[in-house]
Amino acid sequence: MRSSHHILLTLIIFFGIGLCQDEEDVTEGTDAVTKVATSAANWLKVESGTRGISMGGSQVASGRGLSGAYYNPASIAFITGSEAYFSKSAYIAGITHNTLGYGTKLTPTDYFGLHLFYLDSGEMEVTTVPSPDGTGEYFRVLDVSLRLIYGKQLTDRLRIGGAIKYIREQIYTTHMQSFVFDLGSNFNTGIYGIILGMSVSNFGPDIQFSGKGLNVQVADTTDISGMLSKITEKFSVPLVFRLGIQKDIFGSDEKGGSRLTVSADAINPIDYTMYGGIGVEYSWRDMAFIRGGTHLLHDTAGLSLGGGLKWKIIAVDYAYVNYGILEETHQFGISLEF
Repeated sequence: MRSSHHILLTLIIFFGIGLCQDEEDVTEGTDAVTKVATSAANWLKVESGTRGISMGGSQVASGRGLSGAYYNPASIAFITGSEAYFSKSAYIAGITHNTLGYGTKLTPTDYFGLHLFYLDSGEMEVTTVPSPDGTGEYFRVLDVSLRLIYGKQLTDRLRIGGAIKYIREQIYTTHMQSFVFDLGSNFNTGIYGIILGMSVSNFGPDIQFSGKGLNVQVADTTDISGMLSKITEKFSVPLVFRLGIQKDIFGSDEKGGSRLTVSADAINPIDYTMYGGIGVEYSWRDMAFIRGGTHLLHDTAGLSLGGGLKWKIIAVDYAYVNYGILEETHQFGISLEF
């Protein structure tokens, strides 16, 4: 019980630091100063995982398996054998993002996973000042995140996980790439069925764009090659802190029958003000699921809904989110457990 108290105290301190950092970003008076738009690669904050999306993004404590790996790498420590996962989302403005993953239980306490996320803008026409209606040439933006995940079950109540993540963003003929890290934990307190989760995502060095798109023609008297390259500034990646809680109102995963689960997350990105998500999931015999949730203090994301069906080794899920002025998005996911 003493170790449980220590972990609870650590989580409370972690949450308090996040609140203090958020308050420091706002000055007294009517003018607010925030860190919005001070990080690059903001696509790393696009939520993934059909179950999590339908539950308002509240998954740091509720995430299970590969669909929860985006929120907390410790989620893979719930895999019972092996799991394959795929999801596809019709995002805003014709953008799509997709997830492909595989995870397996190596030993009774060790887990390994691969998690690929990629976002595709679709084709867009190149426009210039002389040709505002288009040059006839097309380009696309492609963002890729590949995670190698390791999870471990330390006790029957505590799971931890970490991931090394290769990220790359390609915009026409410019690009950036880097390695960042995720860390997380999932702790069953044993107190009224409460589960706590915490994670830190996208911890890594500043990034910088390079490529042919930054080249500028100059006179050969300036440079013998007739070409110079612009040097871009370095920007931080969007570090994100999450703290979450889950509780089964009735039923449990072990007992079968019906189960009602509620979850809530506090989310503190380094380049945005703190916001949150709450969600609920009703399960009937671990075969049929109805989910709902919402984001709190988010500038666009609002109500989310979804559901799923599971039969033996296969599960199919759907999620819907209303992004207000950015309209609705839809995501479909499928997983195989074997």
